[in-house]
Amino acid sequence: MTTILVVEDTPSEQDLIVSYLGEGGYNVVTATNGQEALKKIGDKKPNVVITDLVMPGMSGLELCRSLKKNDDTKDIPIVACTSKDQELDRLWGMKQGIAIYLTKPFSRDDILRAVRSVV
Repeated sequence: MTTILVVEDTPSEQDLIVSYLGEGGYNVVTATNGQEALKKIGDKKPNVVITDLVMPGMSGLELCRSLKKNDDTKDIPIVACTSKDQELDRLWGMKQGIAIYLTKPFSRDDILRAVRSVV
């Protein structure tokens, strides 16, 4: 079964993403910030990471850079799900290794389509 790590600091948005992915038949692991995500990645070995970009402590972009620098995690696809909707934000995110860049608000289909495209 495909495991997805959802990194989101807003509980309602995290719950919504988890719900959509669960309906899609995915196994879901959650983290509320980048540091927690890095700890869980070692244990859970997710197939995909979906992350917010604006979070306290370690941002989603910092998490992305950390994952892409590590030989064990560099090939895990990263989906950004963020309120940062400027084209410059999108380009910078892709340069950091983000595979799919979704902006909030998002739909169930947006999330599932993004995951299917990188799995």
